[in-house]
Amino acid sequence: MPEISLSYIISTKDRLNYLKILFARLLPLVKPDEEIVVVDAGSTDGSTAYLQRLYKEGKIHQFVSEPDRNQAQGWNKALLMAKGTIIKKLIDDDVYCFGAIRQCRDFMLENVTVDLCISNVLNSDLSDPSKIHAASRLPQFEEWRNGKTTAFTFSDVSMLIRRSSLSYIGLYDTQFRMLDWEYSLRASYLKAQIVYYTGFNALSVHTPGNVTSGTDEATKKQEAEIGRIKYGYPGDDADISPYSRLKIRAGKTLAKLTQKERVATATKEPGRGNLEDIYTRYYQTLEDRDRAADGKFII
Repeated sequence: MPEISLSYIISTKDRLNYLKILFARLLPLVKPDEEIVVVDAGSTDGSTAYLQRLYKEGKIHQFVSEPDRNQAQGWNKALLMAKGTIIKKLIDDDVYCFGAIRQCRDFMLENVTVDLCISNVLNSDLSDPSKIHAASRLPQFEEWRNGKTTAFTFSDVSMLIRRSSLSYIGLYDTQFRMLDWEYSLRASYLKAQIVYYTGFNALSVHTPGNVTSGTDEATKKQEAEIGRIKYGYPGDDADISPYSRLKIRAGKTLAKLTQKERVATATKEPGRGNLEDIYTRYYQTLEDRDRAADGKFII
């Protein structure tokens, strides 16, 4: 068996429609030196049976289904199960440019001191999929790289991590709801070797029912205070990752609705066919934007 160069890890619960869209894109592209690792937190919507079938057919390489205490624990299970030299987290309702991911993987394999690779991302909300924005953390990365800041935030939607670097940076902190926010602060504060890809390897989609949008103000303030004390981070919203900021904003909008409206909005999503059409456009837009960006690596 060839050595595994790249592990795609997925932690999921009750997101069957999104999983089917993701796997329809991913499965035909998987190479012999890549693996798919899936942690299911005990889904009740048919996801478990769907994933078990893929596992029995050999289309996914590692699979476990059992309850999680929170989303950080689920992702940590997947990180610990991964066998690849490089690990790429795939969030079930987001969109990925697998060609760009492999470019990032290859750069990390050629530059063995690199711990993490991050990139520009696109953002969209499923309630208005025609609106897609580009987001960059390059200015914050440059300030950190030049020693002007002790830490900076970025979304893990674009992040690739070297498996051996987990022994230094660690796993996700299970006390945090905004887990990518804390992880990015920790990694940069520890002066991990981070490379920035100026192309786009991911498109973050806000969807009904995702975890981050439900983060309340008290939790946000508590986590910001921990970040300020541990990492010297100011703790305001201005520099939170674009991915997290989008989901928080959507959550605040939801909170202003009446209870009846909130339930209706939280469970509303396009029909299966329309959802697939939207995601087809998302994938095409992401690939076009990455191609046009002609991404470079800054180390």
